[in-house]
Amino acid sequence: MAARRRSLLMLLPLLLLLLSHFLSLAAAFQSDELLLHDDDEFEGTRASSTPSPRPPSTPPVVSSRRRSADATQAVGASESNTVQFTLEHDLGAGLGFAPAGSFSARLKSSAHGSQTLTKLRFTRNELTEDEKNAFKKLLEEDSFYTIRLPSNVLDPTRNDYIYSSIKARCIPRDSLDEHIVIHMDGVNILAVNYGSVGGCQYPRPMKVWMYIIPLGLIVMNAVTAAANIPEEQAGGQGQAPAQRVPIAAPRRR
Repeated sequence: MAARRRSLLMLLPLLLLLLSHFLSLAAAFQSDELLLHDDDEFEGTRASSTPSPRPPSTPPVVSSRRRSADATQAVGASESNTVQFTLEHDLGAGLGFAPAGSFSARLKSSAHGSQTLTKLRFTRNELTEDEKNAFKKLLEEDSFYTIRLPSNVLDPTRNDYIYSSIKARCIPRDSLDEHIVIHMDGVNILAVNYGSVGGCQYPRPMKVWMYIIPLGLIVMNAVTAAANIPEEQAGGQGQAPAQRVPIAAPRRR
């Protein structure tokens, strides 16, 4: 019995050593499995970080309102036309009105049906010899230079015109340096302001009678004043000075 107990006691450390060895192997195997799972998880994370293929881009959707606006602009651009109308002038001497130049403008029609003129330009015609002589006569007579424009630029055959006049001396002799302001309502001309740039450079010349009349008035006033002086002196001498009557002193009784 004693020998059997001794043998068991000797085997007990060996059994404990084997048990501890088995436990360490089991722990190592479990840690290896965890590491393998961790590697799989890390690889999955890295795989998810790779860029994914983008979906095909779809063309932008244009709304019906935008399309209608573009269509309206296209129609408005197509409806813009060039319009021309004539400026006529009258140089007197019985010549009547003759073409002096032409205006060109861009006619634009809006979606509401209204029409407007833009980019207005004026081209002046060269004066003929007869017109130059007639203009010189206007300068000599100090007469008016008159222009006219059609009241409706789209229908110049209506024979309805807008007139404007200026003294011929106010326009420079070498070239017609003119300033034109047109007041319009759509395609209808309401008024025209015609003149020279900076106002009239040549004031009206003074006439002889403008000097004679003031001088005559001054002379007449001087003569009248000189004629009234002797009459005043004669009237003063004919009147005797009034004498005072002495007042008698009261007597005592």
